[in-house]
Amino acid sequence: MLTDAELTVLGLVVERPRHGYELDEVVEERGMRDWTALGFSSIYYVLGKLRDRGLIAEVAADRAHAKAKKTFTATDAGREACAQAAEAAIAELRPVHPPVLAGLANSPVVPPERLASALARRAEAVDARLAEVRRAAAAQPSAPSFVRAIFDYSISRLEAEAAWLAALPEGTP
Repeated sequence: MLTDAELTVLGLVVERPRHGYELDEVVEERGMRDWTALGFSSIYYVLGKLRDRGLIAEVAADRAHAKAKKTFTATDAGREACAQAAEAAIAELRPVHPPVLAGLANSPVVPPERLASALARRAEAVDARLAEVRRAAAAQPSAPSFVRAIFDYSISRLEAEAAWLAALPEGTP
């Protein structure tokens, strides 16, 4: 079983051999931090775990010095593990735990004016995030179809939440 962060890093290394800094650039460029907990420093930790499990290996290359960037490539076992984990992640409906649901479950204790304000702030944040994702998608018109699918999915979810928020009677969940 791979964590979301492990699957994300492994998938990027399966695409092509990469070093940690390049992985961080791709994660940032594709907006992957919006849907996986993968910070810059955790990329190196995940690479080490994947290497230790035999799913990736360092590319044998002449490095100018010991501190030069290590490039990793997927092993056959890594490609298979990635395929299996990706298939399961796509096919299985897994529970998610968005904090907004805990907030809504407890919204009766929030004074009405504060609840209305919180919902308005959420609507603004959703609109702003939707604009950011649309800009990121538009900036990559030649992205591979699987990257486009991620943007499309993210946009659809944000649009659905924006519509839900807009349909609420004012100040009530």
